Amino acid sequence: MSLAKLPSSSFLFSQTIELKVEMVALHEKRLRKCLSKVKGIERVEIEGSIQKVVVTGYANRNKILKALRRVGLRAEPWSPRNEILSTYASTSLMFHNYNFF
Repeated sequence: MSLAKLPSSSFLFSQTIELKVEMVALHEKRLRKCLSKVKGIERVEIEGSIQKVVVTGYANRNKILKALRRVGLRAEPWSPRNEILSTYASTSLMFHNYNFF
Protein backbone atom coordinates (compact mmCIF):
# COMPACT_ATOMS: atom_id res chain seq x y z
CA MET A 1 0.00 0.00 0.00
CA SER A 2 1.44 3.37 -0.91
CA LEU A 3 1.78 6.19 1.58
CA ALA A 4 -0.83 8.31 -0.23
CA LYS A 5 -3.55 5.68 0.28
CA LEU A 6 -3.14 5.32 4.05
CA PRO A 7 -5.91 6.90 6.10
CA SER A 8 -4.88 10.01 8.01
CA SER A 9 -5.80 8.34 11.33
CA SER A 10 -2.84 5.98 10.95
CA PHE A 11 -0.48 8.93 11.47
CA LEU A 12 -1.83 9.77 14.91
CA PHE A 13 0.70 9.94 17.68
CA SER A 14 0.49 10.68 21.36
CA GLN A 15 1.27 14.25 22.29
CA THR A 16 1.32 16.41 25.39
CA ILE A 17 -0.72 19.60 25.29
CA GLU A 18 -0.27 22.27 27.95
CA LEU A 19 -3.13 24.71 28.52
CA LYS A 20 -3.86 27.67 30.76
CA VAL A 21 -7.40 27.32 32.07
CA GLU A 22 -8.89 30.03 34.27
CA MET A 23 -10.45 28.07 37.09
CA VAL A 24 -10.95 27.76 40.80
CA ALA A 25 -10.97 24.53 42.79
CA LEU A 26 -14.68 24.06 42.09
CA HIS A 27 -14.04 23.86 38.34
CA GLU A 28 -11.69 20.86 38.54
CA LYS A 29 -14.52 18.33 38.59
CA ARG A 30 -16.25 20.05 35.64
CA LEU A 31 -12.95 20.17 33.76
CA ARG A 32 -12.25 16.46 34.25
CA LYS A 33 -15.80 15.52 33.23
CA CYS A 34 -15.57 17.66 30.10
CA LEU A 35 -12.21 16.21 29.05
CA SER A 36 -13.36 12.65 29.72
CA LYS A 37 -15.82 13.05 26.84
CA VAL A 38 -13.15 14.05 24.30
CA LYS A 39 -11.95 11.05 22.32
CA GLY A 40 -8.23 10.34 22.38
CA ILE A 41 -7.33 11.78 25.78
CA GLU A 42 -5.32 9.33 27.87
CA ARG A 43 -4.30 11.40 30.90
CA VAL A 44 -5.15 14.78 32.46
CA GLU A 45 -2.95 16.52 35.02
CA ILE A 46 -4.22 19.66 36.74
CA GLU A 47 -2.04 22.16 38.60
CA GLY A 48 -4.71 24.38 40.11
CA SER A 49 -2.32 26.79 41.82
CA ILE A 50 -0.96 28.04 38.48
CA GLN A 51 -4.08 27.23 36.41
CA LYS A 52 -2.21 24.77 34.23
CA VAL A 53 -3.71 21.67 32.62
CA VAL A 54 -1.55 19.06 30.91
CA VAL A 55 -3.38 16.70 28.56
CA THR A 56 -1.70 13.61 27.09
CA GLY A 57 -3.18 11.62 24.25
CA TYR A 58 -4.17 11.58 20.62
CA ALA A 59 -6.73 14.41 20.71
CA ASN A 60 -6.37 17.57 18.67
CA ARG A 61 -5.58 20.73 20.67
CA ASN A 62 -8.34 22.71 18.96
CA LYS A 63 -10.94 20.08 19.90
CA ILE A 64 -9.82 20.22 23.52
CA LEU A 65 -9.98 24.03 23.60
CA LYS A 66 -13.42 24.00 21.98
CA ALA A 67 -14.74 21.45 24.51
CA LEU A 68 -13.47 23.52 27.45
CA ARG A 69 -14.95 26.73 26.09
CA ARG A 70 -18.26 24.98 25.47
CA VAL A 71 -18.65 24.31 29.22
CA GLY A 72 -17.75 27.89 30.10
CA LEU A 73 -14.06 27.60 30.98
CA ARG A 74 -11.63 30.14 29.54
CA ALA A 75 -8.72 28.25 28.01
CA GLU A 76 -5.69 29.07 25.90
CA PRO A 77 -2.43 27.36 24.95
CA TRP A 78 0.19 27.49 27.71
CA SER A 79 3.18 29.72 27.12
CA PRO A 80 6.40 30.24 29.10
CA ARG A 81 5.10 33.74 29.89
CA ASN A 82 2.28 32.16 31.93
CA GLU A 83 4.88 30.37 34.07
CA ILE A 84 6.67 33.63 34.84
CA LEU A 85 3.43 35.49 35.63
CA SER A 86 2.12 32.76 37.92
CA THR A 87 5.46 32.63 39.79
CA TYR A 88 5.43 36.40 40.19
CA ALA A 89 1.83 36.39 41.44
CA SER A 90 2.45 33.65 44.01
CA THR A 91 5.59 35.32 45.40
CA SER A 92 3.98 38.75 45.54
CA LEU A 93 1.09 37.29 47.52
CA MET A 94 3.54 35.79 50.02
CA PHE A 95 5.28 39.14 50.58
CA HIS A 96 2.14 41.28 50.81
CA ASN A 97 0.46 39.85 53.89
CA TYR A 98 -1.54 42.60 55.49
CA ASN A 99 -2.38 42.69 59.17
CA PHE A 100 -5.43 44.71 60.09
CA PHE A 101 -5.14 44.18 63.86
